Amino acid sequence: MRAIVHHEFGDPAEVLGVEDLPLPEPEPREVRLRVLFSPIHNHDLWTVRGTYGYKPELPARAGTEAVGIVDAVGDEVEGIEVGRRVATAGTFGVWAEYVIAKAGAVVPVPDGIPDEVAAQLISMPFSALSLVEFLGVSAGDVMLQNTANGTVGRLVAQIAASRGIRVIGLVRREDEVDALADAGIPDVVATVGDDWPERVRRLVGDQPIRTAVDSVGGTASGELLHLLAEGGTLVSFGAMASDRMELSSGDLIFKQAIVKGFWGSKVSSAMAPETRRALFGELFELIGSGRLTLPVDSIHPLEDVRAAVEASLTPGRVGKVLLRP
Repeated sequence: MRAIVHHEFGDPAEVLGVEDLPLPEPEPREVRLRVLFSPIHNHDLWTVRGTYGYKPELPARAGTEAVGIVDAVGDEVEGIEVGRRVATAGTFGVWAEYVIAKAGAVVPVPDGIPDEVAAQLISMPFSALSLVEFLGVSAGDVMLQNTANGTVGRLVAQIAASRGIRVIGLVRREDEVDALADAGIPDVVATVGDDWPERVRRLVGDQPIRTAVDSVGGTASGELLHLLAEGGTLVSFGAMASDRMELSSGDLIFKQAIVKGFWGSKVSSAMAPETRRALFGELFELIGSGRLTLPVDSIHPLEDVRAAVEASLTPGRVGKVLLRP
């Protein structure tokens, strides 16, 4: 089979290539998938660079999420049959024609969901839904997030709206406000000019901001903290600008604020099975009803992986870049 491999850590556009590898056989409690599509996520690229929380041994394969068809089943596997279409995430090495996955790490995909959507069903959408659940916000509450125009930002806004939660989004440019409004996502403020925090306060009115999600780091973390209500919670989800959070001790002390991190894989692994089933049911319903959208930017063959990486890193991109074996 063909698979994407790298022999050193570095720039994914330079170190990734396609190689021929033996076709693997599933062990007990494993299944083999014939991969249909696989998205390129930021954490996949960080792993190739050697800068993520997980650092594989070299030479290493790449990619962590895919949709595929079960084509072989190991012993001690129940409820998953050959020919079933499933999605998987957290399964390392999916940028390939075939991949081995733990039976417990695959999710059957309903017939009404297209392959291109199913390929990106878990990592970002389920993480976004798990994040909203993790925040503990309820209908009528107000939350704040930066990078509102990113994939997770859009998903959080759509998911929260379906639960009656109001999301105030922050972006860097005014044209991004218009683009999100056109996508049906209101209540977005561009951080242009010194008065943008006041514009957020005017938009919120008397409602307290209970929670803020920070995907930027640096001074942006402190800006979110400053807008939180007393007793509010600041959640670190990413670090696009800096791996350090610059926070005011005064805001922390006088607001009695809570600061904590969110890592989707850790939250998911600790999640109760009944909660996981309920959230997937909610996710399928949101996608089926059209209230949650998962656009695709472009699709590339495995041999075009370096161009696919460049496309994935293009600023202003809307939708995921997918690989197709």
